[in-house]
Amino acid sequence: MIAGAFAYFNYKFSEYRFIDFKKWIFYKKKDIFTPKYDKYAVLVYSSNQIEPKEILKKIKPKYHILAVDLYQRRRESDQNVTFITSGINTLLKFVQRFNIYEVPCIFLIKREKESLYKQNSRINTLE
Repeated sequence: MIAGAFAYFNYKFSEYRFIDFKKWIFYKKKDIFTPKYDKYAVLVYSSNQIEPKEILKKIKPKYHILAVDLYQRRRESDQNVTFITSGINTLLKFVQRFNIYEVPCIFLIKREKESLYKQNSRINTLE
């Protein structure tokens, strides 16, 4: 019974993924992204498919939005949204780590310590 509980706990703990922004470098418009909020709503999209303004009209998260552009365009951030992107190798790792199959999608991350964040919700595909 103890082994079963331990296995279940490990499964539930591993269900959500981690990202360390010190190890994976993302870029804002002109500089390197360093997180400053404890929680983010992560929006993953491709600006080649749809403009972020169109997506942002559909969602009203209660946390600051971290918008990851897979098409790698660098945009100006504002008070509610931080636009980031990265090199293709980092973006591929990011997509694989969080098991992203369709874009646009959104999920929450929460700070565990310093620059280490843990996925805090399931991934929701936006239509």
